[in-house]
Amino acid sequence: METRKVQVTGGSTYTVSIPKTWATENDVEAGTEIEFHPDGDSLFLTPLSDSERTRGTLDIADLTGQALRRAVTTMYVSGFDVIELEAAEITTEQRSTVREAVQSLVGLEVLEETRDRVVVQDLLDSSELSIHNAVTRMRLISLSMLEDAITALGERDHDLARDVIGRDDDLDRLWLVVSRIFRATLRTPKAAEELGLPREECFDYHSSARQLERIGDHATKIAHLTLNIDEPLPDDVVEAVSDLHRDAVDVIDTSMDALFDDDTDAATRRANEARTGVRAIDERVRSIDELLRDLDPTRAQLLGLVVDSVLRSADYGGNIAETALQKAAPTP
Repeated sequence: METRKVQVTGGSTYTVSIPKTWATENDVEAGTEIEFHPDGDSLFLTPLSDSERTRGTLDIADLTGQALRRAVTTMYVSGFDVIELEAAEITTEQRSTVREAVQSLVGLEVLEETRDRVVVQDLLDSSELSIHNAVTRMRLISLSMLEDAITALGERDHDLARDVIGRDDDLDRLWLVVSRIFRATLRTPKAAEELGLPREECFDYHSSARQLERIGDHATKIAHLTLNIDEPLPDDVVEAVSDLHRDAVDVIDTSMDALFDDDTDAATRRANEARTGVRAIDERVRSIDELLRDLDPTRAQLLGLVVDSVLRSADYGGNIAETALQKAAPTP
């Protein structure tokens, strides 16, 4: 750490020098324009960039299948606007994998393809992205998936179950968008400034989005389990699972309302209500376990997995409530 003394020039202008080592490493010299970004009681400065697009290059010669797909996704989440994929010769299989990866990511398009190069670019205007809107959309999708998964279970509706499974891709795309936005706020203060949110609040949204993505995973798990059910389920078990689902949704909804509430007192009250609801759900699960004991072992195990997924979804709602409490707490 280096320190500098603030000086006054011209009677009214405050000036401070910057470390030469930092200036050299960032190509700052006489005449270079600097951006200043206030953040609470801190002030961040960065050299003014001539290019608004962040470019990244990746050698994919040894990458295929899921490894290649993960590599493209990682560069997207890391914040690269232009991704250049290179190899001595890019195979047809690699090109197909890249296109699949691009289609699973919001805003990406393949702009150029040659024998040894594929260029992918994010066409979205980053200033128009909203982490709040993305998390709100994730909330709607994850809860609708969970509701339809429980409906499909009770009605043995395999078509609805498959629809739930398909919607998980939409939720994953939004989760990656939230992750990309959040990492951008960590990398540069300008991103947080464009969002109009403190970086701490972006962290809260990112943390909660992760919980919503996991709720979607459990809805998908229930849907997959439903595809293995051909015989009608006992009415009392279906009703008990439906009641458990309603309680879990109450927890998740109350937690998300607390997260979005700007009134700290109201947010704290709602978050504590959600945490109390999680404890009540634990008690309800014990009564459902008693019902499952009367079923044959295979069916009891399958329904036990369903109950566990609903319980875990409620727990993820409780995690969001914890985040809401932290967001509502006074900051130092």
